[in-house]
Amino acid sequence: MLWLLGQGQTAQQVAAVTGYSAYWIGQIARRYNQQGSAGVSNRWHQAAGQAPTVADAVLEELRQAMQQPAPDGEVWTGRTVAEWLSRRLGRPISYHLGWRTLRRLGWRRTAPRPRHIQAADAAAHDAFKGGSAN
Repeated sequence: MLWLLGQGQTAQQVAAVTGYSAYWIGQIARRYNQQGSAGVSNRWHQAAGQAPTVADAVLEELRQAMQQPAPDGEVWTGRTVAEWLSRRLGRPISYHLGWRTLRRLGWRRTAPRPRHIQAADAAAHDAFKGGSAN
């Protein structure tokens, strides 16, 4: 990208050739002008990662709380976990993080699968399973 820009091409022309957006090409050029070659090095390996949003101690408290029915009397859902975490941590927690936390704890849906409205009744199942005529 930088070589093409150095040849006098515009960011739009470089974008058409490289597949990067003109905005990103401008960001890379600006970083190169400010920091030199160190500004355009691959920084992915330097990313330290993010600390878990919910600490292990809080997860253990939640695991204990989930041994009882959910506060609304229903099953634990992403919404109920998010509300429990919001009260415990004193800050808003999204429903999505509540769901991810449920999955992190190994929670699985335990409700039976829905049945088709025209499914046969038990007597029809038994008649079908009657066996072969041979």
